[in-house]
Amino acid sequence: MDIIEPPLLIRYTPDQARLEKCKKFGRDVAERLMAKVQHVFIEGGECLNSKDELTDFLKEQIKIENRIVNSLNSSLSEIGNPAVRGVLKGISLDSLKHAAMYASAVGLLTSVQPALAQEQLDKQRELVEKHIRLEAELIGKISKRLPSIEDTKVRLLLNAILTDEKRHHKLLTKVLEILVRGETITEEDWWDVLWKNVPFHGAPGG
Repeated sequence: MDIIEPPLLIRYTPDQARLEKCKKFGRDVAERLMAKVQHVFIEGGECLNSKDELTDFLKEQIKIENRIVNSLNSSLSEIGNPAVRGVLKGISLDSLKHAAMYASAVGLLTSVQPALAQEQLDKQRELVEKHIRLEAELIGKISKRLPSIEDTKVRLLLNAILTDEKRHHKLLTKVLEILVRGETITEEDWWDVLWKNVPFHGAPGG
């Protein structure tokens, strides 16, 4: 088994310096993983970018992510430590999300997206608007509570959740903007949404 990066040995006492070191470690691992992914697509100087090859690769990734989900979920009930259980559950949910994103990419690559009927547009807009309101409420509540929380560990946790909620809110707003356009929606719009659903796309931490 290849070691992407030696383990980061830090006793977990949250402070800004250690947090920044963890972020840098994550970025380094991500860059090394991306290099390995590029190697998968380039073998013997031949770029594996035909639609069939790319679709097969994405479908295989779906299977791998689903195996991760099944493996983790079958073990969660045996984990007594709430922190470990929470981390593993989070990884499981991330893998479910990854599988769904791969499936969306396969759909965009292999089929023409039908135009949405007005009734469908109205229902989807209503759903997205509802969740934009819910995300806004969560953001407001967490933002209001944060200044009064003295526990550093809880503050770090809530700040991380707040960052996620803000990203969700921004993404839902983008989806709503696209749905409002109705019949002028293009395939590129949906690729744009899928791309924006990837954490830290573009610049690290962005």
